[in-house]
Amino acid sequence: MTTTNTNVTGTARLNFAKAAPKVFRALIGFDAAAREGLDPTLVELIQIRASHLNHCAYCLHMHTNDARKAGETEDRLHMVPVWREARHFFTEKEQAALALTEAVTLVADGGVPDTVYAEAAACFDEQELAHVLSLILAINTWNRVALSTAKVAGTDERG
Repeated sequence: MTTTNTNVTGTARLNFAKAAPKVFRALIGFDAAAREGLDPTLVELIQIRASHLNHCAYCLHMHTNDARKAGETEDRLHMVPVWREARHFFTEKEQAALALTEAVTLVADGGVPDTVYAEAAACFDEQELAHVLSLILAINTWNRVALSTAKVAGTDERG
């Protein structure tokens, strides 16, 4: 077994990309297809919020850096976890995407409320909404891969 990640107790975990390359490539393809046609800033806001909720430091570090490279401001990055109290930092579309991200990420806590879905459907056309939803599903999968395999925050293995 190929191991490269080490959890907090020092126990090595598998390298998912090497152990299941076809699955890993499929996830990369799904992620790339999901973000097609979406504003890069919106993509990063969604990924950051899901990573906050899932407590995924690896992905949070990666996507906050990506957001900065895409031109995101420090003020907005700091406000993502408390966006409801700082709505003036975000557009209506971004707020709808953040609310949908929270509902889908925390789906076991009460499903996706009709009001949240309706708000997103009012802000995005059908294709955009499908891509936003797909991106939320993708980042939740990536968070689970990173957490399960003990990815270390600050190490971006994308190359």
